[in-house]
Amino acid sequence: MRKIEAIIRPEKLDPVKLELEEKGFVGLTVTEVKGRGRQKGILQQWRGREYRVDMLQKTKLEIVVDASKADEVIDTIVEAAKTGSVGDGKIFVYPVEDVVRVRTGERGKEAL
Repeated sequence: MRKIEAIIRPEKLDPVKLELEEKGFVGLTVTEVKGRGRQKGILQQWRGREYRVDMLQKTKLEIVVDASKADEVIDTIVEAAKTGSVGDGKIFVYPVEDVVRVRTGERGKEAL
């Protein structure tokens, strides 16, 4: 199993969710986060003065899938979240040793 953690633009959440759902991936966790990368923030203007916002709003998606489905999920997220501009985000992939469904006690793939 793999845990896929994607940091994307907040406005891309709905398109990503829709594409994942169309492909049968409905279970996910969404968290509002702040961060920065190479983009180093953005310049804003207020009352004629410029200031830098260096911690930008982002959305983090977490989804655990069977290892054989990981590439499909990653490709779907990239396709739906990409704008071609700096700040589109990152995807991290982690191995998952086990999953336990609290309600039933099921483990492994059956718990997904």
